[in-house]
Amino acid sequence: MKRLLALLATGASTVGLTVLAGPPAQAATGCAAEYTITNQWEGGFQAGVKITNLGDPVSGWTLGFTLPDAGQKVVQGWNATWSQSGSQVTAGGADWNRTLSTGASTDLGFVGSFTGSNPAPTSFTLNGVTCTGSVTDPPTDPPATGTPTAVNGQLHVCGVHLCNQYDRPVQLRGMSTHGIQWFGPCYNDASLDALAQDWKSDLLRVAMYVQEDGYETDPAGFTARVNSLVDMAEARGMYAVIDFHTLTPGDPNYNLDRAKTFFSSVAARNAHKKNVIYEIANEPNGVSWAAVKSYAEQVIPVIRAADPDAVVIVGTRGWSSLGVSDGSNESEVVNNPVNATNIMYAFHFYAASHKDAYRAAVNRAAAQLPLFVSEFGTVSATGGGAVDRASSVAWLDLLDRLKIGYANWTYSDADEGSAAFRPGTCGGTDYSSSGVLTESGALLKSRISTADDFPTS
Repeated sequence: MKRLLALLATGASTVGLTVLAGPPAQAATGCAAEYTITNQWEGGFQAGVKITNLGDPVSGWTLGFTLPDAGQKVVQGWNATWSQSGSQVTAGGADWNRTLSTGASTDLGFVGSFTGSNPAPTSFTLNGVTCTGSVTDPPTDPPATGTPTAVNGQLHVCGVHLCNQYDRPVQLRGMSTHGIQWFGPCYNDASLDALAQDWKSDLLRVAMYVQEDGYETDPAGFTARVNSLVDMAEARGMYAVIDFHTLTPGDPNYNLDRAKTFFSSVAARNAHKKNVIYEIANEPNGVSWAAVKSYAEQVIPVIRAADPDAVVIVGTRGWSSLGVSDGSNESEVVNNPVNATNIMYAFHFYAASHKDAYRAAVNRAAAQLPLFVSEFGTVSATGGGAVDRASSVAWLDLLDRLKIGYANWTYSDADEGSAAFRPGTCGGTDYSSSGVLTESGALLKSRISTADDFPTS
C-alpha cells in the first residue's frame, strides 16, 4: 500500500475554480488529496484518491496529476470522468459528487496498467492549482468490539438512517442467500461460521422465494427453514433479513394473503430477538407505486401486531429501483410515502447494468428517504456475465459514504457471475480461501471484512 497526502497552499491561485453563488470568490485555503494503491498484480493495479475540500465550497472540480512512469495507464475509473493524455491524468466530478462544501470529501478511483515500475504520483492539482504540503487525519475512536448485534442491539430508523441502540447511524454490510429451495446445502454451520468470522459479515439475508418452487409449495417447511437460519445468524452475532422473495408475478398483492400468513408466523416467533429485519416484497415490477404502497400498508400492521420494534424494508417499483427502471424516480415515494414508522425503502442494482443515472437517484433519495440496498450484484441484471469492477467499486464507495447498508447477491455456488463461490464449493467445508472464491466473491469479501464503524457514544 502506498499513500501520498497533499494540501493546496494557502493563497494559491484559483484558476478554473467554480464557486457557489455569493460574494466574489476568495483564494481557496486548501484541499487534501490522498492517493492509495489498494491492490497490485503483475502488470496492473487499483488505486484510490480521496479529495477533501478545505476551502470555499465548489460546484465543479477537476483533479489532475502526472503518472511518473511512461508505462502507467488508466484503464477504467469510477466516481469521476477519467481521461489521460500522455502521462497527464484528469478526473472530473460526477453528478452526485460535483459539489463539495467546505470540509466535504469524496472518493474516486481507477484500475491501471504498467509495464515498468509503478511509482505513485508526486503532486496533484485541483482546478488547476498545484497541491503542496500535507495534512494529518484527525484521530478516530477505536472500533467497538463484539459481534454486530452485541454492539448495536435493537436497530431502528432515525431520520434517513438505520440507527443502533445508541441512536447513532450504522451501516450493515453482508451477503444474501440464493433461493433456499435450490441452494440449501450452502447454508450450514461451516458456511455461516465463515461468513461471520472470516468475512466478518454483519448480516445474512435469507431469500425465501414465494413462487418458483418456494414457499407456496410448502408453507410450514419454508417457514421452519427461515426460522432456523435466523437462529443460526443470531448465534453468530449477525442480523438476519427475512426476505419474502417475490419476483414473478411482480405485483406483491398477488401474494397478499400468503404474506400475511407468513409474517404473522415469523414475527410472533422472532419478536423477542434483536437481530431480525423484515423485507416484505423483494422486487415489485410491472405495478404502480400506489399498488406497492397499498400492499405494504396491509402487511406492516401484521408484523407490528407481533413485533412492534423491528425494522421493515419496503420494496419499490421497477424491481426495487425507486421507479428508475420504469422511467420514474424517487419523487413518487418522497411525495407519497408508506403510512408507517420505522421503515426503510429497498434499492437494488446490478453494477454492469445500472450506473450513473441510478447512482444519482440514490444520492438524491438518500437525503430524504431511509434506504437499504437489500440486494445487489457486481454483474449484469441477469445475475450473470463478467464482473464490472469499476461500477461495483463506485457503488460500494457511494453506499459507504452515505452509510447505506447492503447485502450482496449471492452467498452461493451458483454457476453464474454473481455467485461468491465457484461451482461445487458448497459440497465442502471451505468458504473463505482464494481457491473457492469467484472474482465477485473476492471483491465482496475484501470490502465486507474491513473493520465496521459502529459508534457507541
